[in-house]
Amino acid sequence: MADKIDAQWAWQPYKPSPDNPWDLKKAGHLCRRAGFGGTWPELQIALKDGPDKTIDRLLHGEEESADLREAADLLNKAARQNIAQARGWWLARMLEGPQPLREKITLFWHNHFATSIAKVNNPGYMFGQYELMYRNALGNFRTMLQEMSKDPAMMTWLDTVQSKKGQPNENYARELMELFSLGIGHYTEKDIREAAKAFTGWEIQNAKFYFNESQFDSGTKSVLGKSGNLKGEDIVEICLSQPSCPRFVARKLFGFLISESIMPEPQLIEPLAVQFRSSDFDIRKLVETILRSNLFFAPEAYRSRIKAPVDFVLGIVRGLEIRVSLTALGAALETLGQNLFAPPSVKGWDGGQTWLNGQTLLFRQNFALGLSSRDAAYVRRPAGTEISEPFDLLHKYGKNSPEEKVDFLLNLFLQGDVVAETRKRLLDYAQKSQQQKLPVYWTAEDRERHPSRALCHLVLTLPEFQLD
Repeated sequence: MADKIDAQWAWQPYKPSPDNPWDLKKAGHLCRRAGFGGTWPELQIALKDGPDKTIDRLLHGEEESADLREAADLLNKAARQNIAQARGWWLARMLEGPQPLREKITLFWHNHFATSIAKVNNPGYMFGQYELMYRNALGNFRTMLQEMSKDPAMMTWLDTVQSKKGQPNENYARELMELFSLGIGHYTEKDIREAAKAFTGWEIQNAKFYFNESQFDSGTKSVLGKSGNLKGEDIVEICLSQPSCPRFVARKLFGFLISESIMPEPQLIEPLAVQFRSSDFDIRKLVETILRSNLFFAPEAYRSRIKAPVDFVLGIVRGLEIRVSLTALGAALETLGQNLFAPPSVKGWDGGQTWLNGQTLLFRQNFALGLSSRDAAYVRRPAGTEISEPFDLLHKYGKNSPEEKVDFLLNLFLQGDVVAETRKRLLDYAQKSQQQKLPVYWTAEDRERHPSRALCHLVLTLPEFQLD
């Protein structure tokens, strides 16, 4: 499929036209890929504003509210001491933060620089790495790669702290080239051995990077065609100077934002790589080019990814506009296969079809049931909270008839993108559920709310909802 895509057309800005209009489907697609799904008001605003204004808002974010800053300050200290608190802190920012695109790209970098608490065993280090990635998420890749090389979590994860003069550890040098900057086939084993010497003497003192010159190998090293008394910072710059570097990063962002099912030909990636290089690795400009492009809004990209657990979970919570237990959300993500701050290996999560199997599909159905039925393990209803389940949401937006309820939920979660037969089956169910006999011991409130809960659960378990 990718060889049929015209690269020049692909990266030109999308302009709505009568034949290719801006509609609810495209607005929902943008909210999912550049964030964690839209609430009903957010979808309507995006639909009204159009793609350019909506993308501008996503790229630059909004001011963080005083309430969110205050809550963040309270949680910040706890998050540095407890990894479950750190997960909850990040989930809160994904759900309610003013910069959803920045959080989404931070999640991309978390998988790119996959580092796990399982080995680091220091919540403060992991939280600090999140801050590093968030700070640089839409900044400069050169800056981020240099900072990441000296990040205490990374130095612990890939054993830089064990690298001493005469005993260089090759782990970071290898992954710097293979996974972080160049990709397999663009370096040799000799390059790795030589580069490892440049990272000797790198230690952690007082939870920060420290260069111990007495443990540094100051001899001549030859890496990727460059020779001299190279230090770790020099190795990073040499990797950045390789032609394969911008191509490697651009290709990974292509998979994250456009499609994981398309295997892009080099000519499709090359314009992105050229721009990335010429901008001196400006991530925001690269992401902006992708988000504004014809290809981003084309059928080839639409629902061409399987929802990662984070996107699946947060998309439901945001759509239903409910308050949830962040600790329970973190635990649910672990059962679904995406435990934040604990990727399975240095390669991160494989994604794609690996997200779905018999067990994880069952867990997804159970999670959707828990949220749509107001399971106390997940849903909280603080005083003054308007919504705690689908019935409340439908009531808020004045959806009372079976037809209104079905169409609202399909438009909210799938932007109406289901075949007519699926809508008919849901409508038949909604109509019949009004006459359904319910257990006599149920309360009057349960009897009133059950049909909305069940209908919402059916929508959230549709095969189409598993696609991003």
